[in-house]
Amino acid sequence: MEITIDKDLYLQAQSYAQQQGLSITAVIESFLKRFIRNSHAASEQSIPDIVLSLLGAGEPVEEDDINGRQAYYQHLTEKHQ
Repeated sequence: MEITIDKDLYLQAQSYAQQQGLSITAVIESFLKRFIRNSHAASEQSIPDIVLSLLGAGEPVEEDDINGRQAYYQHLTEKHQ
């Protein structure tokens, strides 16, 4: 298997590997493992489509009424007049 990489980038990575007492292969493998693990974690934490479809639904709520209690109380007051 062969991979092509920018020469300057390779030299920088090689220098880093030497400073860390590692081989360039070990550094690249470590990076790829971390990159793949992080991308899997990010995809698992993504917001489900059903939740995204609800964003913006309904009437806006005032900033000091985060849980909607004041809005619900107002709704009940209007409903039972």
